[in-house]
Amino acid sequence: MRALGISVISLALTGMVIGNAYYQKKQFYPSVVYITKSNPSMAVIYIQSLVLVLMLGKLMKKVFLGTLRAAEFEHLMERFWYALTETCLAFTVFRDDFNPKFVALFTVLLFLKSFHWLAEDRVDYMERSPVIGWIFHLRVAGLLACLGVLDYQLIAYAYQSTIAKGATVQLVFGFEYAILMTMVLNTAIKYMFHAAELRSDTPWENKAVFLLYTELIIGLIRVILYVIFVILMVKIYTLPLFAFRPMYYTMRNFKKALNDVILSRRAIRNMNTLYPDATPEELQLSDNICIICREDMISSSKKLPCGHIFHTACLRSWFQRQQTCPTCRLNILRTPITTTAPNPIQPAAGNDANNQNDANRSTSTMGAGQAGSGAAAAQPNGAPGMVFPPMPFIGIPPSTLLMPLPPVPPALDSLTDEELRAMEGNERRHVEERIKHLQNIRTLLDASVALMNQYSTIVARLPPVEIVPPVTTSAVIPPAAPSTEAPSSSAANAVPTTVKQPAEVQIEDLGSDDDSVTKLKKEPLPSTSKAFLITPDQQQQQQQSPSTSSSSASVRHSEDSEMSEIRRRRLEKFGASSGSK
Repeated sequence: MRALGISVISLALTGMVIGNAYYQKKQFYPSVVYITKSNPSMAVIYIQSLVLVLMLGKLMKKVFLGTLRAAEFEHLMERFWYALTETCLAFTVFRDDFNPKFVALFTVLLFLKSFHWLAEDRVDYMERSPVIGWIFHLRVAGLLACLGVLDYQLIAYAYQSTIAKGATVQLVFGFEYAILMTMVLNTAIKYMFHAAELRSDTPWENKAVFLLYTELIIGLIRVILYVIFVILMVKIYTLPLFAFRPMYYTMRNFKKALNDVILSRRAIRNMNTLYPDATPEELQLSDNICIICREDMISSSKKLPCGHIFHTACLRSWFQRQQTCPTCRLNILRTPITTTAPNPIQPAAGNDANNQNDANRSTSTMGAGQAGSGAAAAQPNGAPGMVFPPMPFIGIPPSTLLMPLPPVPPALDSLTDEELRAMEGNERRHVEERIKHLQNIRTLLDASVALMNQYSTIVARLPPVEIVPPVTTSAVIPPAAPSTEAPSSSAANAVPTTVKQPAEVQIEDLGSDDDSVTKLKKEPLPSTSKAFLITPDQQQQQQQSPSTSSSSASVRHSEDSEMSEIRRRRLEKFGASSGSK
């Protein structure tokens, strides 16, 4: 309703402008001059022309396309705004030629570009549509024929105008319509290929190849046209900024088509030469349905390196666009890794050299440690010295110091080939990660060996630590001879007095390192003996005293002198008491 209202309003305004001009001038030619000289009248005429173009576009859409899908309308609007921006840039380049005719030519160009884009999207949809009726074929064929004829006529008009008037703005329109002609040609070839495939019961295997080469050739033609157009514009006018974006996209599409051709040929060659045919046993073990065409696989199937199986024809068609596995996206262009026996000569030589160097370092370290221990053993006082023994693992090659490998998962047999390959990782980044880990492990092992060698060298240079063993001496005091006094008158009748000591008395020398214990035998002591007796209080105090003391020689000497003085005084006291008795 809104479009209809705008059309009615614009038509009414146009009628009023024409009626007013004819009312004032009364003739046709003066009325036309009046309208062209009046800016408000020309604005109304421009609006009416735009409305007429829109109405013509709706009519052509209804006839040739029917109802537009949402994706087609979205693509049309995206491209239209870019084309409108490029048109505004073109106005700045050709500002001297800016006139109603120039605006009309650019409007027609945008109008035809829109239908070229819609025709291309509709033919691409033809491949995805399950049902194609005869009306669809009639509409697409009629639209392509109409666009082709219009492009040809406009190219011819631009050529004739350039020949007659020289390099004018028609040169730009001529190249634009030439680009549109290549688009019509590409769309027509696609339509014929799709129509031919629809008429056959089986899929056309070589259709993807033909489409790929068609895009490559059309892309090359477009690149050549844009390069020639830019060169001519630079020589005649100035740098055509409005042509940079479409030229960039054209070159990018051509590069993509060229890469697709090269990679597809390489992928198909790998499929034919490197990948084996699937056996009936493998087809029975796996899912016997090709995920590309959703049909059963009976014969002519290929097995990819990842283990997935597909129809050969389906893979060939798939590889025309992308060179990966349809299921797991594995890059099939990489060369399969063949299992070969490694050459052990050079690694063995390198390992032997490293082990020899480590063995030499450990041998020298052990020699230093043994020399230090021998020097410590040869002490002049004959006391056994103690040195830390050499490490038992210093002389072992570093290969034996490696940590054991992690245990293999117990359920390894239950894993599939794909899971094993995923665990292994055959890509370049996986190999680089393995090499980095091995280098880190090697560095850590070398550092640990160097630290252990340094530690053993420092231990070997340490002075020996002397540990003096305890010396136990047992002293038995012999019984003293009975001392008799001079004979006197009273001595004849006197009976000698005998003093008996306990069976065993322990005497502990205070202040001495030696645990000297004197054991007294069970013998009677005469009264005149100079024996040394210990009171029970002193014996209890001596038993409670510690058995060990300081190892300093000066302290022992001072304590020995004090004990000697105590013994002397006690002997004198004992002698005086025995004499009084």
